[in-house]
Amino acid sequence: MNPVYLDHNATTPLAPEVLACMMPILKENFGNPSSVHSRGRAARVQLDTAREQTAQLINGHPSEIVFTSGGTESDNLAVFGVAHALKDQGRHIITSAIEHPAVLNPCRQLEAEGFAVDYLPVDATGYLNPEAVREAMRSDTILISIQHSNSEMGRVQDIRQIAEEAKDRGILMHTDAVQSAGKLPLDVETMGIDLLSLSAHKLYGPKGAGALWIRRGTGALVPLVFGGGQEKKRRGGTENVAGIVGLGRAAELAAESLEEEAGRVRLVRDQFLEELKSRVPAVKVHGDPGKGLPNTLSFAVEGVSGQSLLVRLDVEGIAVSTGTACSSGVTQPSETLTALGISEDLIEGTLRMSLGRETTGENMEYVLEVFCGAVEAIRGRVAKI
Repeated sequence: MNPVYLDHNATTPLAPEVLACMMPILKENFGNPSSVHSRGRAARVQLDTAREQTAQLINGHPSEIVFTSGGTESDNLAVFGVAHALKDQGRHIITSAIEHPAVLNPCRQLEAEGFAVDYLPVDATGYLNPEAVREAMRSDTILISIQHSNSEMGRVQDIRQIAEEAKDRGILMHTDAVQSAGKLPLDVETMGIDLLSLSAHKLYGPKGAGALWIRRGTGALVPLVFGGGQEKKRRGGTENVAGIVGLGRAAELAAESLEEEAGRVRLVRDQFLEELKSRVPAVKVHGDPGKGLPNTLSFAVEGVSGQSLLVRLDVEGIAVSTGTACSSGVTQPSETLTALGISEDLIEGTLRMSLGRETTGENMEYVLEVFCGAVEAIRGRVAKI
């Protein structure tokens, strides 16, 4: 059996079509898009094309796309950029307890600068009640940042309803859609938000490229990176042309097959989960897969170490995760799973499987056999001890 990669929420393989469009830029078409000669103008055309492709994925306008180095920078630019731009109007921010660290840590830094931040709790499935957001709004609230979907257990939030409340109060609304882009349909007009973050390497593009969509009329954001005025003075520095072109092509590919692929991968995941529950009754599923990303499954087996399972699966060529990729190597319990009220023992035993385009039903049958064997082996070893 060939290796089975089930960590697509951490990163995705580079699509062959994306690599093909990047190679000429890396090898021959290396112009600086700020240069006025023919090579520079050619690079500018490539950036413009990528801007259109990226905007189309979320039904935005190309002029609203600001290219960044990835999802973390996009989130940082949204949070810090709005906070520092509007600090004279108010210093209150609303977010959730299960945001990505790229949002949580900037909020914590802003608290050190004198801002007030509400980290709203979620229910046992990871859902944030829009009513809780409404109740947290204050006269000095300047930003609400709520992720569209969670990377660890996939729960999708009701961004549209939250954004409606924010708009009625004149509060800017940002959503981290890094995990959703390319997996679920996104329409910034329907959602009613003001800012949206996405990342290339989560949708079969290259690492080191991302974007922040900023609705026209939102106003100036204070940049994180100052330089030559690139990206309409919102992000200085010569653009990563090859990476950005890769992002654009990846966005285009995702848009072409989004709904069909979402349905296919959801079916493969759900069939695996049904079989898993029938063979391993002690499985505890986190969140609500039916209301989450179609590719994501987070669960634990009572009394079995997640790290031990990961190692045994890895030996058999199966790559999974025990937490978010950005937290790898950190031994503390997941902030997200802790916020759901999950016990520390179950958190320690948690695995996340995130399927992708190349994942088939046959792959998951193999994973099931290996997984069940690993559970039996670990339980047998524990019993002997």
